[in-house]
Amino acid sequence: MWKPAGASKCTSSSAGRRAAAAAVSCLLVAEMLVVTVGHPSGGDPGEPPAAGASGKVFSAYFRKLTRERRAISGPPRSSTPPGPVEHLSPGDLFIAVKTTSRYHRQRLELLLDTWISRNMQQTYVFTDGEDEKLRRKMGARLINTNCSAAHNRQALSCKMAVEYDTFVNSGKKWFCHVDDDNYLNVGSLLKLLSQYSHKQDVYVGRPSLERPIEATERLGTAEMKQVRFWFATGGAGFCLSRGLALKMKPWASAGTFMATAEHIRLPDDCTVGYIVEALLGVSLIRSALFHSHLENLGLVSNVHNQVTLSYGTVDNNRNTVNLKGPFSIIEDPTRFRSVHCLLYPDTPWCPSPRRL
Repeated sequence: MWKPAGASKCTSSSAGRRAAAAAVSCLLVAEMLVVTVGHPSGGDPGEPPAAGASGKVFSAYFRKLTRERRAISGPPRSSTPPGPVEHLSPGDLFIAVKTTSRYHRQRLELLLDTWISRNMQQTYVFTDGEDEKLRRKMGARLINTNCSAAHNRQALSCKMAVEYDTFVNSGKKWFCHVDDDNYLNVGSLLKLLSQYSHKQDVYVGRPSLERPIEATERLGTAEMKQVRFWFATGGAGFCLSRGLALKMKPWASAGTFMATAEHIRLPDDCTVGYIVEALLGVSLIRSALFHSHLENLGLVSNVHNQVTLSYGTVDNNRNTVNLKGPFSIIEDPTRFRSVHCLLYPDTPWCPSPRRL
């Protein structure tokens, strides 16, 4: 089993074709954000998406990934164990929100107005630049990682490394990662996680691919090994139990997460899957309650029961949940405000029932 050797860094100059193909497959999930939701070139519901061949490629990829009515086959475990195992409170959660400086106003303010406002004490925002206004709101829960603002493997893994170390030091029971374009329903999350023990090995989320990813693990200068594993896409969010997170230390703590990502040459969420499934032998538990912009969000039903939601734009069409709420599409293009008023009608800025 591979383990990082001290502070040594792996290079990517001599990989085989299959390793490169695996990296491209995994990066497709991250790089398609360029077309849909603006990582890093815009594309939020209020902005036009990128045009040209990339849009056509994404459309085909999107259709392939969004066969929502078909069950996904594969080895990951069921997400419906029998009954609650552990009583949890919001204080047991460590919620990490990954963002970048350019989206502090465009995305984070919406989250601060909605779900974060109800979960401020357990939510930590990981960014790449200082922001006085955001600092006044978040205090010490705003973490400036000093990582690059680029949307590449190294920058993403740098932020995930800081997220992991901060969680380990927090003593919390559950580590849950989301992106800055996710709405997190903490009530549904607690209900899901209460079905497991935080002391056991639990990795729960939703894959964005229909098959395990294949990658090349370099065991030495010339020796290589093919590995296959599932990973939960960070764009939909995922959670790790403390018991499992602590077992990840040899490959994730004190900066070794970045060395692991370079070793396998995959982005942050793929690297988490590599450590958990390929190195520790723990299977991903799939949950259909997590949602990213890579699926057809218009097919999501029972919105109030979902754990995460997202939004995006595909071929000039909005990709959001279908929800009749107190706000119009123009007023609420992401539908997050309408979702929030459905879950928390007592929110001061939500219209009262008499006004609807």
